[in-house]
Amino acid sequence: MLLSNLNCTNIHGESNDCKTFEEMAEMSKTHSSNIVSREEWLKARLELLKKEKSLTKTRDELTHARQNMPWVKVEKDYVFDGSDGKTHLHELFEGKSQLIVYHFMFDPDWDVGCKSCSSFADQYDPTIIHLAQRDVTMVTISKAPLEKLDAFKKRMGWKFKWLSSFNSDFNSDFHVSFTDDEIAGKANYNFEENTTFPEREAPGMSIFALKDGQVYHTYSVYARGMEDFLTVYRFLDVVPKGRDEDNLSFGMDWIKLKDNYAESR
Repeated sequence: MLLSNLNCTNIHGESNDCKTFEEMAEMSKTHSSNIVSREEWLKARLELLKKEKSLTKTRDELTHARQNMPWVKVEKDYVFDGSDGKTHLHELFEGKSQLIVYHFMFDPDWDVGCKSCSSFADQYDPTIIHLAQRDVTMVTISKAPLEKLDAFKKRMGWKFKWLSSFNSDFNSDFHVSFTDDEIAGKANYNFEENTTFPEREAPGMSIFALKDGQVYHTYSVYARGMEDFLTVYRFLDVVPKGRDEDNLSFGMDWIKLKDNYAESR
């Protein structure tokens, strides 16, 4: 259900190169035994800093290109089930002109949400109040019925607005929910046709703008593109062992629901 049984596959439905993981692990061992003087360390750090600055510049250029993507009208009147009753897509902006929707994996047949999406939620939940200061509203939308979302949200202690698209085409139109036939090899995920996705639900994030009463779709991101929003990876990427996932069945297999970590101690 939560992709925990997939060999060399990450939560985004992508196959990982296991050999590459092994090579990275070997490199980590090599680097950990490379003890040098402070002067040699500083030289290596300055060389790395050059690459980091180059990446920052490239990221700035990519950000500018992303922000200048063309917009497309949202023709359907999507309606969701929320704590305040039926809610239309345009109403989710709540007075702001920009809307972020996190597509949280939660199949109607599941009793709990995806553990990796839950980790994302743990990290973005506190940022929503800050986003609101920059003309941005953020909500979470899942396929599961509202009563399941409400129960899981209470268990996890989250505050964000969570809506159900159970009676809507929203998830399928934005390619994060699939039928059994699509899972067999006809899914459209991450802008690729006829891909194979191992679950009926997939993670993603879509961005919308509201102008003169009209909703526009401006951007969507899926698969490894979501890693930029996973804060824990940003921290793991700066420690010597890195993500340390090379011996796992898939990249995010180590993640648990936050109230389940005590079970592994």
